[in-house]
Formats: sequence, structure tokens, C-alpha cells
Amino acid sequence: MTIDTTPRAYATVTGTAATFIAPDGHSEPITASPDEDIRRVIVQRAAAEARRTGTSLELITSGDRGDHHLLVNSTGELTAVPIVPATRRTRDDTAAVQATDAGEPPTEATPGPEDEPHRASFITADPDHRRGTGWRGTSSRLGIQIPESTRRRQRQVNEVNVSRHWAGYRAIAVANGKGGVGKTMTTAMLASVFARLGGGNILAWDNNDTRGTLGWRTEQGTYDTTVRDLLPVTGDLLAPEATVSDISRFVHHQSADRYDVLRSNPELLATHQRIESAEFGELMRVATRYYRLVVFDSGNDESADRWLRMIDASHQLVIPTLPSPESAESAALLLEALRDRDEHSAHLAENAVLVVTQPEAGARRASKAITAGFASQVRAVQAVPFDPALKSGPLRFDSLRPRTRDAWLGVASAVSSGLD
Repeated sequence: MTIDTTPRAYATVTGTAATFIAPDGHSEPITASPDEDIRRVIVQRAAAEARRTGTSLELITSGDRGDHHLLVNSTGELTAVPIVPATRRTRDDTAAVQATDAGEPPTEATPGPEDEPHRASFITADPDHRRGTGWRGTSSRLGIQIPESTRRRQRQVNEVNVSRHWAGYRAIAVANGKGGVGKTMTTAMLASVFARLGGGNILAWDNNDTRGTLGWRTEQGTYDTTVRDLLPVTGDLLAPEATVSDISRFVHHQSADRYDVLRSNPELLATHQRIESAEFGELMRVATRYYRLVVFDSGNDESADRWLRMIDASHQLVIPTLPSPESAESAALLLEALRDRDEHSAHLAENAVLVVTQPEAGARRASKAITAGFASQVRAVQAVPFDPALKSGPLRFDSLRPRTRDAWLGVASAVSSGLD
């Protein structure tokens, strides 16, 4: 028989106060201030006792939120300890209360026939599967509320918003008539966030007549297919017997970020890869059959058939800009042109999300000025800080700094809010 030598401390909680009994039997009252959680105060007291004795201790709490057994180490980290059956626990708790009143350490009760355990159900409800992991998640599940930072709470809200699915496909147009303002980067980051959190099939489509670089900045498969290779086989891909795997020969899967890329050919002149309105329609039928979300990386020619058809097919407009007068003016002109084009385009402009990306460190001041200037023109304005991983080379979400990842999550959340 193995004897458990882990020291035990007890705490009986009543409202904002508690009685704490240390492993040596010393009893002391504990109170919480109005802005504190009494359970957090108890854990801190137990951690101090663990530091004093140089070993983790078992903390047994009882009170208005039930009974809990926790293993507490010197840093305050918590681990749940299996709880004895209900009837036996009640007898133990009675002994603990009696010992508290007498000022003595509680003793273990001897189980009797009435202490036979009842089988617990294997089916348990978990209404909140996003309560967290690690010691904070364990605390939450055991009724000990550890306050979360504003940044963490906002991240959780954004994750829930991005992970939802819609009835039917959705399309996002990433557009700005000026080159070099971050359209390709924005397309890749949005596709990454939606694919990672929402799952399902996400397509990033390089809808560019002239030197589209989405293919250069993303992973390529073992083949070199582009949109020009897809066009002749749209009929086959739309046939009733076609399967979801048939599209894989024409798109390039991103292994870490989990979305697919439909490439243009940046080595060809625009005259060799123009796509007419009818051809775009066929490509769109294929895309919406195989993917639940399409993110368009648009070209700079706002008069091209494929650019106009992209606008017609999109549910949400995202306008990237740098914190510079030229980039911002181009974005403003695009909004004006769409407001005058037709009702659908005007709705896209009114509902647009503007993304201000910082190309260099130290551009925050200029970024704030651009943000303020567009606040009344679009539904949302989001800022993305400078990150060297975005300047050149492969676009991968994991390569970003944590603050940048949170910023792109915020962009995706703002976009998702407009896809209903």
C-alpha cells in the first residue's frame, strides 16, 4: 500500500472570506478586497505555503461553488486532483469543518459501507469549449476565476467571429488601384486566418492580368499549373462525376496555413493571360463548387473585365493601403468610383474594411493619420504593425510576431462581420 505524503491545506469559502488551514494545522482567516476573487487569494496563500515548505501541496476547498481538490506548486500553477466519491467527500469535509472549529488539523475519515462510490456518467456537457488551457483553464473549470487581459479577451472574441461558417459561399475582394500597397500580403494573411480557424476549403485567387506575385510568395506544389491551365477543364470539374480531389492539380496547397492558391503567371504579358467575362464566370462556378470562401488578390487595372466581375461576385471589399498620401488617395478614389458604379458596388464601398499596414518601423504616427481620415468613409479601419516577415519572401502566418498575428486576426474578424 502506497501512502500519500503530499501535504494538505484546507479552505472553507464563505462569500468574500475564507478560513485557511495550513498543513501544520494553523488556521487563519482570509478576506478578499472588493476587486479581488477570494479563490485567487486562496491560491496565492497556498502557493506561499508551497514556497515555504519547498514542495507542492494539495489544496482542498469547499464552499458555494462546490468542492475542489487542487495541486498547487510554489509558482501558483494548478493541477486538478481526482476527487473521491461524493459520500466519502462529505464525511471528509465534515471532519475538516470540525477540525477548523477546534483549531486542530483535520483527520481522514474511515470509509464505511455507505461510502461506496456511485458510477459517474461518461457523458458530460461542456457548454464552453473555449475556456482555455493550462493553469488558467484549469482554474476556470474549477470555479477559480483568474482575470484575463483585455488583449486576450479581444483575441477570443475575434477567434469566435472568424471561425463561423455561412450558408453558401462567400468572396472577398482585396483591391486598391495602386501597386505595392499590400494586396498580395493581405490576401495571404486573410486566407491563412480563415483557413486556420474556420477550416473548410479556402481559396486565394490571383486575379491579376499583370505580374501577379501571389504565386511567388506562397508555396508551390510539385507542378506548375496556373489559372490558364484551369480554364480548358472547367467543364470537367463541373461535371456531376467530378470529385473534390480533381481541383488539386490546378491549385497549390499551403501546408502550414491550410489554404489553396490559384496562381496567375507573372512571367506572361497581360495580353497573353487576359480573362474575359464569360471565362471568369466559368472559373467562378468552379471556385464556388470546391471552396466555401474565395479571397481575390486583384490587379491594378480597375477597368479589366476580370476586375469588374470580381467586384460583382464579392460580398466584402478589403482595401489595403500604406500610411502614405499616394496610397491613401488611391484608396479614396476607389471608394468614390464604386459608390458611383451601381448599387452593389456602393454597398461594398460603404461596408469596406480598410487595412493600414506599416512598411517600416516607426510609421505609427502616419498610420494613425490615415486611420483617422478614413474612419467616416468605411465600416472599419484596421492597422497592422511593421513586421520584417511581411516585407519579402514567403508569406507564412507562423513567421509573424505575436502582435502582428493578433492584428491580422483583428482584420479577419472585421471582415467576417461583413459576410453575413
